[in-house]
Amino acid sequence: MSTYVYAGAADWGGKDPAKCNRGLYRLSTDTGTWTALEKGLPEQVEVRCITLHPGNAGVLFAGTQAGPYRSTDAGDTWEPMDFPDDEPVVWSIEVHPADARVMYAGTQQMAIYRSDDSGGHWRRLPVPNPDGLCVMGFPTRVIRLAIDPTNPDEIYAGLEVGGLVRSLDGGTTWTDCNAPLLHLAAQESFTQRHGSRRASEGMMDTHALAVSAAQPGTVFLANRLGLFRSADRGEHWSDMAIGRFSPLTYARDVKVFPHDAHTLLGAFSIAAVSDAGSLYRSTDLGATWSRFDHDVSIDSTLMIIAASTQSPERVYCAARRGQVFGTEDGGRSWQACPLPAGVEGIYALSCV
Repeated sequence: MSTYVYAGAADWGGKDPAKCNRGLYRLSTDTGTWTALEKGLPEQVEVRCITLHPGNAGVLFAGTQAGPYRSTDAGDTWEPMDFPDDEPVVWSIEVHPADARVMYAGTQQMAIYRSDDSGGHWRRLPVPNPDGLCVMGFPTRVIRLAIDPTNPDEIYAGLEVGGLVRSLDGGTTWTDCNAPLLHLAAQESFTQRHGSRRASEGMMDTHALAVSAAQPGTVFLANRLGLFRSADRGEHWSDMAIGRFSPLTYARDVKVFPHDAHTLLGAFSIAAVSDAGSLYRSTDLGATWSRFDHDVSIDSTLMIIAASTQSPERVYCAARRGQVFGTEDGGRSWQACPLPAGVEGIYALSCV
């Protein structure tokens, strides 16, 4: 039986939009071939996230420039989900771990929506403008949502470039978690890295969030400056000092391994646009790290990690300029899986 890896491409700042090969693609791991998934999706679709249904591997959701889409046949066909027209660009989708009828979606204009009927209807949640929000050349987007698997009412939303906000009641109310991050940003070691730009910009440049069932209430944050950890639901933060283990410290992704809540995977590179990336693994919730990838040279910023929920042996990654690679044997060997020529701007990756 074939298993699948899904990759989504969108416009990105280092490439002329007119020359971008956007789209949603599916890799059959048994044949090594990619298929462009187009039926039911918008023309020239830009995919910012791909989320698998936690209880049905054939059901998946894609965040696009025209709202969220759903497939019930492993990506063969897609249908749009009813979503407010004023916030169409969806960057993140998260499904409640115990009740798949409950879904959350984060959009380009720093909005978060909740659905209680599997995406049939959505309501906008009252998300505040956090302290330290940096106005950039693009709208502030909810780039990642993370739910505590031990307490699904506890939700964290990562904002690019705006730090993060938190809800402890299933999204009914939200609070700003940036004060301790801004305190860290004032330290000289974190302000030297931004030149003449706003001193706190790097700390506010959230890329990913993760929460592990092994330590409820502990949040892991990946941003431009590295990895940070809060043991008290975002009340205080500390630097995980990834530079002790990796020469590359620009952190683009952090994931909890689905088969061991003590294991984290981290994507580290030089900068947003660079010619090198690296995949690291920690088996002790970030106390120590070691290089996990090998055999494949990563030639651009490593953007995203996807670990299979079905097989502990299967992990895939994607880099900025379209490079996808993975392991089917728990990291003993790695293989490159080149996307079709010209496909770049990989923001989304999921692995069955």
